[in-house]
Amino acid sequence: MTKKITIAAGSFWPEIGGPSSYLKAILPKLKEGGFGIDLVTRSKKRKYPEDAVSDYRIHRLKDWPGKPVNYLRYFLKLLKVAKSSDIIYAQGPASSGYPSYLANKFLKKKFVVKITGDYAWEQYHISNKLKVINNKSDTKSIIDVLDFQNKKVSGKFHTLRKIQMKVCHAADKIIVPSKFLAKVVGYWGVEDKNIEVIYNGTDFKPVAQGKEKARKEIGISGNIILSAGRLVHWKGFKMLIKIMPELIKEYNFARLVIVGDGPDKEILETMKNNLGLQNKVYLVGKKSPEELKIYLAAADMFVLNTAYEGFSHQLLEAMALGVPVVTTNAGGNPELIKQGENGFMVLYNDELNLIEAIKALFDHEDIRGKFIEEGKKTAEKFTVEKMADETVEILNSLIKNG
Repeated sequence: MTKKITIAAGSFWPEIGGPSSYLKAILPKLKEGGFGIDLVTRSKKRKYPEDAVSDYRIHRLKDWPGKPVNYLRYFLKLLKVAKSSDIIYAQGPASSGYPSYLANKFLKKKFVVKITGDYAWEQYHISNKLKVINNKSDTKSIIDVLDFQNKKVSGKFHTLRKIQMKVCHAADKIIVPSKFLAKVVGYWGVEDKNIEVIYNGTDFKPVAQGKEKARKEIGISGNIILSAGRLVHWKGFKMLIKIMPELIKEYNFARLVIVGDGPDKEILETMKNNLGLQNKVYLVGKKSPEELKIYLAAADMFVLNTAYEGFSHQLLEAMALGVPVVTTNAGGNPELIKQGENGFMVLYNDELNLIEAIKALFDHEDIRGKFIEEGKKTAEKFTVEKMADETVEILNSLIKNG
């Protein structure tokens, strides 16, 4: 008898995003494991041509901008679609998780949630940053994610925190991509036995062209320092731009390329222009996984100066493609990076040591070579197949022990 699963997602292929890439990777394995799959997703369009040839039943709800009714529509669709399912698998605690939680109060199915970060923490810091900008004062310090768990908050941040906790307490299993995030979810009062760590995997393979050909394709020459992620202040892009004049003094052909989009884009563009770095720093916007491969192929190194990271797909993909990495010791990064073996780790926004780490990669071919070799070995341990197999095993065990 076919097992049935309803997956609730905030986005799905061909739209770009973390949940989209993750689901594209695991869905074939779920089908192979005997699951009939319904996928309910909010979307920019009502349909895509890819949906017609999909092996899965895809239910897209085109968003109505600024309308809370989107959540009601999503809840009602889940209520209808998941009625015949064995499991509901939500890709997050809030936008897809909360409607799933509400639907499951009626349906009484097995309920699984994937947690890739603390949404309340993220929204708190985005809001704080906007207030600071409006007041024309310096950016407030970033609160450590673990410290934030004990911080009293009010308003929408209190509500988001309560939603995360309520959804996770109701779940039969919580899937997290790092031990660090397992610890965060533990702060929400979830028992260890209900939390499963399944590391994200990558199937990134090196592209055929060399550095110079890749640089021509992206239209940027020079020695490229690449970074990527959502343009929010805890990702530390501002510091990367700040240190460029110092790096250019010694490495005239150094170029900083930042892939991604987000609320800090205008701030970063202004900073770049004020420092006279128009032809030295490039903010190239959001890119598809295939496009990102070309940027990685063009890069001399990948630098992620982040204050918070659940488990970095960007670091894993850089290592898989043979790009040496510099990052911070934040969040789940130490579960992926071994200091001085497959990469450098510094403190978040540690200007001096960040500069020194980048210089070391520019100056020492032996260090670059070691990081490239060991990075590839590390990436080989984090495969999509392993991630998918472990996910299927958990879902099967929930049905078996129903």
